[in-house]
Amino acid sequence: MSQAEAPESEAPGPDGPPRRLPRRWSLGLLRSEIGTTFLRWRTLALLAVLAGVPVLVGIAVKIETGRGGASGGSGGGGEGGPAFISQVTNNGLFLVFTSLAVTLPFFLPMAIGVIAGDSLAGEANAGTLRYLLVAPAGRTRLLLVKYATTLTFCLVATLVVAFSALATGALLFPLGKVTLLSGTSISLGEGLLRALAIACVVALSLTGLAAVGLFLSTLTTSGVAAMATTVGLLITVQILDTIPQLHAIQPYLFPHYWLSFADLLRDPVYWDQLQKDLGLQALYVAVFGSAAWARFTTRDITA
Repeated sequence: MSQAEAPESEAPGPDGPPRRLPRRWSLGLLRSEIGTTFLRWRTLALLAVLAGVPVLVGIAVKIETGRGGASGGSGGGGEGGPAFISQVTNNGLFLVFTSLAVTLPFFLPMAIGVIAGDSLAGEANAGTLRYLLVAPAGRTRLLLVKYATTLTFCLVATLVVAFSALATGALLFPLGKVTLLSGTSISLGEGLLRALAIACVVALSLTGLAAVGLFLSTLTTSGVAAMATTVGLLITVQILDTIPQLHAIQPYLFPHYWLSFADLLRDPVYWDQLQKDLGLQALYVAVFGSAAWARFTTRDITA
């Protein structure tokens, strides 16, 4: 349960009668919600799994290299792997890009779906949602706090993958100048900045799914049902995005441009797909955020 802030107070007015002080939109509720979310064992387990994926990928590439497997390339993809995996043995920084490409289709969005789906439905299932609203947190502010907490998890989860991959890549492979997919070489420092920018783009790419999960969380009082529905919807949309006959609707599916972050590894950067991705996520946030607000502010809260 989140700790609600103190209720709005009254103070004597200049002529005697009390006046009601305006409710402050402080960050206390947000800090409490973020702390509660990140101290849960479930959240820590999700972050541990995400941190373990780059380690497994790095060890697998190292073992494959030791057996005389393919090592290095000029930007093309390895057999059956992401476009950057053939570069990992030449530069450990590419393990960051490879790990984000590996986790983005399923692991990262699944973790986001769990946090977003449980945000309100979990409180309702535990019987704490009504007390949060009585506090008074206010429905709109509580909804914004829940969404902000989910966005914070998006960023933290993405950075956990990136930093775990960077540490693993530095331990197992050499670091140095980065050869971009367009063939241009940049310094390691600029490569690190591009890796940070890519992590931020990946986090932003998950904002649409976070809004969908928040909306679904307003529809039920079962946290498990909301999480399962969000993850199930994610898998369904991912499948639809691979069926050639549905190419007409695929540009409107929220994961369609997720892997466009690779365009940040070109010189000059290709902005077209990136802009489409961020614009599509903004559209999903606007639509499902509004739907969540409409549903939550008119919902009869009994638990």
